[in-house]
Amino acid sequence: MRFAHGVRRFAIPAFAAAAVLSVLAPPLSVVALAVGAFVVWFFRDPDRRPSGPGVVSPADGRISVVREEGEQLRVGVFMNVTDVHVNRAPFAGRVERVTHRPGKHLPAFTKESERNERVDVDVATEDGPAELSFIAGAFARRIHPYVEAGDGLARAQRVGHIDFGSRADVLLPPVYDEADLLVEEGDRVRAGESIIAAKER
Repeated sequence: MRFAHGVRRFAIPAFAAAAVLSVLAPPLSVVALAVGAFVVWFFRDPDRRPSGPGVVSPADGRISVVREEGEQLRVGVFMNVTDVHVNRAPFAGRVERVTHRPGKHLPAFTKESERNERVDVDVATEDGPAELSFIAGAFARRIHPYVEAGDGLARAQRVGHIDFGSRADVLLPPVYDEADLLVEEGDRVRAGESIIAAKER
């Protein structure tokens, strides 16, 4: 089983505490052991393959945002605590910029989450400019992009994760319109696997 970066940072202290508490306070050691096991499970990173042609979902979770922004469409995926939190590239392209934007840590499923801390990844694709955004939530405290300016992207490759949070958005290339969307708010999707938009070629 593969795990997201940073799993040791949270899991090792929990397991170490469980070992110490097994001597000092056995009931509490069970709690610490459960915390460690939860962290390992939370940071799981399964292999994924796209289920067909088109734009793949950047995250596991539920579609929480579908809206127009100028000439482009934004699709947001809210990740709850049971979802895999490793994010995937929705399309192939080239990273032009990776921008960290400080902000609040409000619940990621609310409209106010637009003011949250985020990392925006601007991508040049064969269909025009696009953007992938990692948005922190109420409990997320660190966003980990795996890519930087100049990197090439393959569709569905791992591009980052958020510690214990929260939402991933994709601003589709301008060639996509509402008729090309295959999802709507409330639908469940899987990162790197579910197709959220497609055009007939």
